[in-house]
Amino acid sequence: MSCAHDHDDQDASGKIAVPQEVQDAIRTLIAWTGEDPDREGLLDTPKRVGRAWKEYCQGYLEDPAIHLARQFEEVGGYDELVLLKDIPFQSHCEHHMAPITGKAAIAYMPRNSVVGISKLARVLHGFARRLQIQERLTAEVAQCIWDNLNPHGVAVVIEAQHGCMTGRGVRTPGVGMVTSRLLGCFLDDMRSRKEVLSLMGYG
Repeated sequence: MSCAHDHDDQDASGKIAVPQEVQDAIRTLIAWTGEDPDREGLLDTPKRVGRAWKEYCQGYLEDPAIHLARQFEEVGGYDELVLLKDIPFQSHCEHHMAPITGKAAIAYMPRNSVVGISKLARVLHGFARRLQIQERLTAEVAQCIWDNLNPHGVAVVIEAQHGCMTGRGVRTPGVGMVTSRLLGCFLDDMRSRKEVLSLMGYG
């Protein structure tokens, strides 16, 4: 299923128009599972699923770095840790297209400027709304902040549950996966690392 990068067309009702080939692909999948795609309750499902996946994958339509463009240098001399934690997010696994749901903690040690704290969550969501693996998501968020804010350090920890484990395969609910990416002072200085991980709740 494609998450196109062009502008979305709309149908007569003002909703996102789902191309016929996308609807046909979803109908094929429905039939392959053993259901009847012509059953009343499933007649509009191909359009609904197509629109849903456009929304799930809207991160492909943006550059998350844009959220870090507006920075503030008048911070009253503040040069200590900035941390936003327990940020909820949802993504989809690129291997099974199953949901990934979890929370993230994002921290940085500012050098010359800071950004509005909501922008950190927007960066996370920009990368999460793509087909992902948790390891890459963690790395992309950290690298984006590192490249655009030029801080002394960046730390990102993500904890999530994967539908490909809970709903299929080993069918093991309640298992959480934790990934982290540390850059700059949080990687090089043990004291800074301990401080940020402790404040995130992983110390």
